[in-house]
Amino acid sequence: MNKFKLAMAALIGAAMTSGVQARDQIEIVGSSTVFPFATAVAEQFGRTSKFKTPVIESTGSGGGMKLFCAGIGLEHPDVTNASRRIKEKEFKKCQANGIDLTEIVIGFDGIVLANAKGAPQLELTRQQIYLATAKMVPDPNRPCQSNWCEPVKNPYQKWSDIDASLPNAKIEILGPPPTSGTRDAFQELAMSKGANAFPHMKKLKKSDKKMWKKLTRTVREDGAWIDAGENDNLMVSKLAANPKAVGVFGYSFLDQNSDKIKGAIVEGIQPTFENIAEGKYRISRSLYFYIKHAHVGTVPGILEYVAEFTSEKAFGEDGYLLDKGLIPLPSSERQKYRKDGKNLTKLAM
Repeated sequence: MNKFKLAMAALIGAAMTSGVQARDQIEIVGSSTVFPFATAVAEQFGRTSKFKTPVIESTGSGGGMKLFCAGIGLEHPDVTNASRRIKEKEFKKCQANGIDLTEIVIGFDGIVLANAKGAPQLELTRQQIYLATAKMVPDPNRPCQSNWCEPVKNPYQKWSDIDASLPNAKIEILGPPPTSGTRDAFQELAMSKGANAFPHMKKLKKSDKKMWKKLTRTVREDGAWIDAGENDNLMVSKLAANPKAVGVFGYSFLDQNSDKIKGAIVEGIQPTFENIAEGKYRISRSLYFYIKHAHVGTVPGILEYVAEFTSEKAFGEDGYLLDKGLIPLPSSERQKYRKDGKNLTKLAM
């Protein structure tokens, strides 16, 4: 080992012990969508291993990344969950703080728009979703000029204002907050894709991507979109109590609460396990967690927890996480991530 590596090892060792008592329990933060899967694994891990059950906090993907990348040491979490991939700026923050990490993809999830079981069935296109949720939209009262449509503050107050076939009901959407990976993915996969149904928006993406992103990924601030926090179970309760409201969250919460709520049909496709697994449902994404290398061997049980999570009995085709709504990866990818977790394959971006 060269002098630089020896110095780094000494610094990491000091960081792990300086002013902080030893910790014998894994600490995990991050995505509310991944939270129920990670909790199920943690509980199984605690029951069947010699290690304590990990402590898991639902902070949102962005909040988890901020905590995870803040530094090395027992005051910082060991693992972070995410419902979208780590961003380049987050990765650079981790690297700047000396953090090497391994990326594990656990499976797939769909992002659903859902309402109460007894409410009207919503059938939407992604263009209609964009028009219902974006802060600025093309002016519906002025024809496009030279492939440009003037953006205006969103005028749509009812779903039927967007299309007469939609319910004559006020647009009231309970959505995830800015720290949520579900919100990031919804903005990318539903709003931006829906905006691109307008030809001028596709052209704007090529000529001014910054402006395109601002117009297609900024949610309304007029009360039609309501940040509902990171507690998706609470959102489900609010939807059940208010038939006029629509919620945005991961498929697993729809699957676990199908007696109370139902999912909107998007582009003619229902949000079902099979449709998401086959790639037919268009608003779907991968789910992740990230392992901090420097904590392995200092906090007991990290590699064993990762092995439990990536075992066939957990995230496999017949694993116990399927009962929680996880859609499994293909066999070859499951093998890859199981190996990456065992070997602590270093992420490079």
